Amino acid sequence: MYASAAPRVRNVIADLAASGRYHFTSSELRSALGVSEAAARQALSRLAAKGEIASPARGFYVIVPPEYRRLGCLPADQFIPALMEQRNAPYYVGLLSAAQYHGAAHHRPQELQVVVEKNRPVIVCGAVRVAFVARRNLTAVPVESYNNPRGTVVVSTVEATAVDLVGYMHRAGGVDRVAGVLSELGEDMDPKRLVEASQTASVLWAQRLGYLLEQVGAGDRVVLLKEHVRQRARNYTKLLPGANAVGALQSKGWRLLVNASIEADA
Repeated sequence: MYASAAPRVRNVIADLAASGRYHFTSSELRSALGVSEAAARQALSRLAAKGEIASPARGFYVIVPPEYRRLGCLPADQFIPALMEQRNAPYYVGLLSAAQYHGAAHHRPQELQVVVEKNRPVIVCGAVRVAFVARRNLTAVPVESYNNPRGTVVVSTVEATAVDLVGYMHRAGGVDRVAGVLSELGEDMDPKRLVEASQTASVLWAQRLGYLLEQVGAGDRVVLLKEHVRQRARNYTKLLPGANAVGALQSKGWRLLVNASIEADA
């Protein structure tokens, strides 16, 4: 049975690809073939060894077209939507990966950064890497859909991306890199939507974001955000949460202790 399963698996996979579907689960395959788990696993292992399929997550497989064989996997944004749907887990592409969708091409990340409700282990599939970031109020974050060759992927809006970049500076390369990304994104931000996106997170993030946007020349976008901070922020906070603020300059408009100099990465 092991020997006969492999060509039948290839037929099933070819039919899936012809219909535009490039993912499947091991249980779906066993059901389609009517074979044992061991027989299906043996056949899948043979195809994986040839680079025709890959498994980014346990029990979840992707079909790898010839143009992506050098990666050893589908690009992450082409399988993450299906994987998250299969796990019934809300998500969006965020941080530096979302910034790339919005035109910040100079800050290409080495991995796809995906925001989810709970921490998940990193996915490594061939040369493809997916890192997850846990976020409160995930479903309230403004998002939009982008098309790719396998369907659509959910991405945080440019304003929500800016909020997250400041909230997770340590996951985005630090304050200078975040400032560099904001300098590329600033002109595309809508002031009202910026406030709406900020309301999904701590006001501390808005304090830091507004200051940084002013520093990179997008001060005209933050008038409404500054009013939001004035109404909500009760205390001063630090630009860099984990750094010493002794002797730091104060930004009264943002109620911020500026405990770092900013040199936006180009």
